[in-house]
Amino acid sequence: MLQYRFDGPDDAPVLVIGPSLGTTWHMWDRQIPELSQHWRIFRYDLPGHGGAPAHPAAAVTDLADRLLATLDSVGVQRFGYAGCSIGGAVGADLALRHPHRVASLVLVAASPRFGTADEFRQRGVIVRSNGLEPIARTAPERWFTPHFAAAQPAIVEWAVQMVRTTDPGCYIASCEALAAFDIRTELSRIGVPTLVLVGAEDKVTGPAEARTLVAGIPDARLALVPGASHLAPVEQPGAVTDLLLMHFSTAWQDTLASIPVPGAPGLAAPFVPVVPVAEIGSAAVRPEAATMGRPDRYDSGMKIRREVLGDAHVDAATAASDAFTDDFEELVTRYAWGEIWNREGLDRRARSCVTLTAVVGSGHLESLAQHVRAALRNGLTPVEIKEVLLQTAVYCGIPAAGAAFAIAQSVIQEETTPPA
Repeated sequence: MLQYRFDGPDDAPVLVIGPSLGTTWHMWDRQIPELSQHWRIFRYDLPGHGGAPAHPAAAVTDLADRLLATLDSVGVQRFGYAGCSIGGAVGADLALRHPHRVASLVLVAASPRFGTADEFRQRGVIVRSNGLEPIARTAPERWFTPHFAAAQPAIVEWAVQMVRTTDPGCYIASCEALAAFDIRTELSRIGVPTLVLVGAEDKVTGPAEARTLVAGIPDARLALVPGASHLAPVEQPGAVTDLLLMHFSTAWQDTLASIPVPGAPGLAAPFVPVVPVAEIGSAAVRPEAATMGRPDRYDSGMKIRREVLGDAHVDAATAASDAFTDDFEELVTRYAWGEIWNREGLDRRARSCVTLTAVVGSGHLESLAQHVRAALRNGLTPVEIKEVLLQTAVYCGIPAAGAAFAIAQSVIQEETTPPA
């Protein structure tokens, strides 16, 4: 379950509002007086945010499933949805996997893919090594225009405090969720009326990302908010409120809604699971598929390889491959990453410990830097990496460990130093 609150009359249709990473439901405070005159507003906090229980969710689908479970528990079946940043990702996922639940959608400061996976996993490394203070310190420049930050220091400090009070483990998990989120090829399946709202000066998920969403979603319109950056609902509350009122007042369609509870149009009867529309068109499994042996591990291997080593490293390796080395690249991807790294017997932290030791012990220090980076991405702290290398000093030799320490020290300093 997620931490939540209701505002507005019990007998009004339900409008669900989702927060951005590092914020709480209070980022929407200035929209509530107007919106709650027309809808019953359901706001929620991400895990570990705003004092919510710290149960990390490392996938957007997990967050969406928890949100639906929470809504089910209070009898809400069909609803409008507005979400900012990762909150927008949750809304898009709901519209894709549970279209019968979403009546209308607003995506604020959202994107079909948030930057690169490397960027968010790097942010997780920084938080794991330094805590949330570096993220809190740089939040104003990501969230607000320079003019607003200078004119409204109290609001900026309030926003920074939201980051400081977030559980670091849950923040890191949310970074992992955004790193894995990519619906660029699925936008055409979002079938609900959608407003894509973006601050004109948003440098995080700006107008370009918003136009990608509008181009891909069949029934989508773009709203550009002047004088706003990433947290447009905070920076330009009046303009955002007006846009939400206009969209949900004109685009609310309830043709698929279940029979409402008498006297409470926003609260549906107890939820009866139905097959999501998105799953009706799934390709049938061919009868012979079950007899074809184990599945090809290349795709899963490439996914794990990118998650562990990073897109930049894998892109460089594949770009440098040619007809002579292509088969070797395929072997590594399918067998090392698709088979061994994909086994359930050890988690990725343990596999990184084994890999670091093996690289040092075998003397292949030319590949140590990439595996130190991978270890940080897999959740090892610099202290834990130090302990692994101390262990190698005993069993693999002082000279090898000494060289490994020098390489690892350089990589750790580079990867864990917060941006200036």
